[in-house]
Amino acid sequence: MEEERITLTEVFVDLWNDFMLALPGIIIALIIFIVGLYLARWIAGLLGRRILARMDDPLMGKFLTNTLRVLLVLGVLLLALQTAGLGNIASGLFGAAGIGAVVVGFAFQDIGENFIAGIVLAFSRPFDVNDTIKIDDHFGKVRALNMRYTHLKTFDGKDIYVPNADVMKKPLQNFTADGYIRYDFTVGIAYEDDISGAKQVIQAVLDNNENLVQDQEHANFVVEDGLGVSTVDLKVYFWVETMDYRVSPMILKGQVIREVKQTIMEHSYNMPADITEVKIYGGAKDIPLRIQFDDTPNSELENVA
Repeated sequence: MEEERITLTEVFVDLWNDFMLALPGIIIALIIFIVGLYLARWIAGLLGRRILARMDDPLMGKFLTNTLRVLLVLGVLLLALQTAGLGNIASGLFGAAGIGAVVVGFAFQDIGENFIAGIVLAFSRPFDVNDTIKIDDHFGKVRALNMRYTHLKTFDGKDIYVPNADVMKKPLQNFTADGYIRYDFTVGIAYEDDISGAKQVIQAVLDNNENLVQDQEHANFVVEDGLGVSTVDLKVYFWVETMDYRVSPMILKGQVIREVKQTIMEHSYNMPADITEVKIYGGAKDIPLRIQFDDTPNSELENVA
């Protein structure tokens, strides 16, 4: 029993001696790691600013800056482990990559999937920074493409972080890819009105509006759209620039609607409301109708009657 106690004592003494011998390396490793983190951020920021200054593509520049920052932090971590005498741990990280990749792959499948999707998006470029896009029900401007998610800013002030894998898998609508978008609205005129004349009047409004896109590729026009209950429906199509989406385009759309409404009324075209048809069955010849004003006492209504 005494020999076992001596053996345990020697073990603890040896461990303590080993720890004291490794303590200077551990302290230096901690210093290297802390200072290295600050240097890595500073270097990544400096190089990131230069990359952004030389590249016309801010989305790719920000993605490369974030990737560079992660690589520098990993390098600092490996250097600190090597300085602390734990180089075998760093080697084990790479040596066990084959086996660990399977285990870690299942544990961090979403992270790896989003990271790879981010790389693909950075090179395939379905959108740029400040583009207005829609993914499912998420609609807003692109603020950044990070390693795991795409940052959107909605027009009501919300920040949405969509996983890059979802951006890759789901349909993506880009409203500002080429800077143009087509709006439309419906105008109803009376059946007795001249359809061709009404179309000419509305077309003149579109042609005379200098804020609309007027070129051969983007045509503004009016076409018959359907026959309503009480109106002939005309569809008005027009193109606007969308670099400032949801501000000037929406205001311009309201302006066009207002001008069309005023113009067709000035030219004596009618815009009737929907007509409700009431049929009487059972041989009745009239409809019993009673009008009552809530603010007027029933006695006064009877006197008026």
